[in-house]
Amino acid sequence: MSFPSMNPPPNAQVTPQRIMQFAWSFAAPMAIGAAVHNGLFDALASGPKDIAELEKTTGCSARGLTAIVDFLAGIELLKKDSSGRFSLTPESETFLVKSKPSFHGAIFRPLIESIIPAFLDLNSIVRTGQPAQEVNSEPIGSPFFQELVVDLFPINYAGAKTLGEELAAQGLPKPSSVLDLATGSGVWAIAVAQASPAVRVTAVDWPQVLEVTKKMATRFGVEDRFTFSAGDLLQADFGVNHGLATLGHILHSEGEERSRELLKKTFQALAPGGTIAIAEFLVNADRTGPLSGLIFSINMLVNTETGRTYSFEELSDWLRQAGFVEPRLMEVPAVSPLVLAHKPN
Repeated sequence: MSFPSMNPPPNAQVTPQRIMQFAWSFAAPMAIGAAVHNGLFDALASGPKDIAELEKTTGCSARGLTAIVDFLAGIELLKKDSSGRFSLTPESETFLVKSKPSFHGAIFRPLIESIIPAFLDLNSIVRTGQPAQEVNSEPIGSPFFQELVVDLFPINYAGAKTLGEELAAQGLPKPSSVLDLATGSGVWAIAVAQASPAVRVTAVDWPQVLEVTKKMATRFGVEDRFTFSAGDLLQADFGVNHGLATLGHILHSEGEERSRELLKKTFQALAPGGTIAIAEFLVNADRTGPLSGLIFSINMLVNTETGRTYSFEELSDWLRQAGFVEPRLMEVPAVSPLVLAHKPN
């Protein structure tokens, strides 16, 4: 509900309605973020409440709560009954209650604190092609990602878990070594390690980010199966003979040239028959959708030197040129399917 339909209905009378909806679309993430920050969804997890009850539970003002909950009901993240009591919807109960493992609400903190402020320079960024900040460079990116990767963990965990379970059911990876590139929170390797007890992981990222990876691996009880390789992706030691390599949402920040080099280096690090799994915000071949991929490409314009989003067709060409065969899509509970390919035996 934060964005109107990408296309106006055919043969409809032309009105300014969609334009005005776009003009105020920024209100949705700000309102959801304020509700998450002030514990509104958590307060409703125990059952329906009216404004007075929410005021007592959250410590927020009645005036502030009224504006926010009415809006959240309007975008169908809350329900309002005839007596003025508000309750969660299945969507908000699943993804916006902090105690749920499926919690996605943490994304609104970095969105409000750093991503939206960077977008305010978009006028000049479009003119010059130069980003507001270069989060793909270590001095800026390392402290940024130290916080962000923890927020992103639950968003990626369901997709990572599906990948791990699918590979375990196929008896993969063989050999039982996983190369997790730009590991961040370690979510992809952690999920694979949970599904396959014999798996050992080589996690690669900047040194400060790897400190976060170590903490997350410890939290999930798999830290004894991790080794760490610090450095820039094109200089770090990947090792050899891995059965699986995961690239979780990294190519979009690297740009085409570095992405192609990274795929070639990954190919060399895999054992014959090894699998590569790429998580990305995919767009279609003619770049007309989906909306999430198109928005994220603007995010890369704002925050990186050369990054953007790619189509499955582009990634397939790059994978084949690096030596991989049979690029394919794997549906997972995530914003886009995974792109898989393997190294010939």
